[in-house]
Amino acid sequence: MQQEFDFYINLKKPTLGLYVRAGAGLPDLVDTSDWQLNGHVWQSELTPDILKGLEANGHAFQELGA
Repeated sequence: MQQEFDFYINLKKPTLGLYVRAGAGLPDLVDTSDWQLNGHVWQSELTPDILKGLEANGHAFQELGA
């Protein structure tokens, strides 16, 4: 079964995205006021590098449009 992840966009830097496990909420290392939920993605939509980060840390950042 595929895992689902929440995808957040940084409001101050819209080219920065953050993935977390669905329902996990934002990690403590970010200022929650800077981030807005932008939808959900499935495991199959993510790159292997992002999935590795999610497995290791519970979250992964991505530069968008890079």
